[in-house]
Amino acid sequence: MTRDVPEADWRVFRELREVARERFCRRAFESLDRLRVDDAGSCHDRWIGLQQWLEERDTEMTAAFGDLRRSTMTLRLSTIVALDLLHPDELERFTPGTRAAVASIVRDIRD
Repeated sequence: MTRDVPEADWRVFRELREVARERFCRRAFESLDRLRVDDAGSCHDRWIGLQQWLEERDTEMTAAFGDLRRSTMTLRLSTIVALDLLHPDELERFTPGTRAAVASIVRDIRD
């Protein structure tokens, strides 16, 4: 979705993108720790599961944080919100128009 992005929203996004990326990575490492100690199944099965898990996280990382441009900001922000990487008070820092656009996209992502 391409729309004009207010300068204030762009500045907030660039700041909160870093916060969200750290949360994403922290969550991934915590999940990885759980995978590492889970001894269910053969080592080979666990290896294959790990590869699938990594591919899924890589896809999420790219969808949320790749291709940083104003024209992709609303979609990236929507993905970040759909992944629950921002707190409600952080999302409130964006203009009402951006929040409305994000809410619409998040509904589509979750449906």
